[in-house]
Amino acid sequence: MNELELVLLLKNGNENAYRELFKIHGSRIYNTILGIVQNREDAEDLTQEVLVIIHQSISRFEGNSKLSTWIYRISVTSSLDFLRKKKRKKRFAWLKSIDEESHDGLSIDIPHFDHPGVKLENKEKAAILFHAIGKLPENQKTAFILSKVEGLSYQEITEVMNLSLSSVESLLFRARQNLKKLLTYYEKND
Repeated sequence: MNELELVLLLKNGNENAYRELFKIHGSRIYNTILGIVQNREDAEDLTQEVLVIIHQSISRFEGNSKLSTWIYRISVTSSLDFLRKKKRKKRFAWLKSIDEESHDGLSIDIPHFDHPGVKLENKEKAAILFHAIGKLPENQKTAFILSKVEGLSYQEITEVMNLSLSSVESLLFRARQNLKKLLTYYEKND
């Protein structure tokens, strides 16, 4: 089944088409979200939410881009929205607890992080790397994950992020520079 046929079946509410969509794109959706939110349970929940969004909004898909690009865009947007909400909640909780304990903001808390594309012997290094990626500005993080974790071409990233090619190249360059600084800092303070 080609992409056009799949889209037509999806628009007609064909349940087998949704199973096919999940079979083709499910792991990509999950891995993209996991790379951004860096929490397995949150990624599983967001994957389900993205599938619901796709189901509810497939009728508005016009075919101006590839279906996979549209799905990546929904996955990235949902993940970044989730992180923004989470950040607001953390900020509020931090303000609430400011009287209860001191907060130096300098400790390095490497969360337990498990990405399916990382081999067992590299889990600790991957956790540090993904922690550093999490510290990047939003656009740098998104471009880096789409490029290095998901393996998208620069052109595909421009379509997903709705940016020019030079903007994507610049984001990836700055992301690499910032990651070098962060990883050097972690290495020195380990």
